[in-house]
Amino acid sequence: MPAPSPALAELEPGLSAAGKLDRGDIETLAEAGIRTIVNNRPDGEDPGQLSAAEARRIAEGLGITYHHIPVTGPSLSRADVDAFATVLATAPTPIVAHCRSGTRSALLWALARMRDGADPLALVAEAARHGIDIAVLPAIASRLR
Repeated sequence: MPAPSPALAELEPGLSAAGKLDRGDIETLAEAGIRTIVNNRPDGEDPGQLSAAEARRIAEGLGITYHHIPVTGPSLSRADVDAFATVLATAPTPIVAHCRSGTRSALLWALARMRDGADPLALVAEAARHGIDIAVLPAIASRLR
């Protein structure tokens, strides 16, 4: 049996990271019981990308809570980490956070967990276990202090 689409990397219980999502992926996530989607992609990042407004309409129509926290490597800020941490603390689970590849979503997760005292090397290792490279975590965390 093929792996379900989209591929999910479970970073911790109740939170998975994924790459880009389209309409069919959102429908599949709804069928799988996902209750919250966090979109970390800026609109227009790729040609033909589902806009955040359209993704919100689809998700909410399927009973999924939707958050849009668009980030790029250079634009990532403390406010973005704050917003992501708030979603993790308050949104219905399970949650899927997504961007183009899952890397920015995993990075936001790790930055939020570092605020709770998590070891950055353990977070990098957990992401790597899922094929996500967030080795830049310590440097980015230092920049956001």
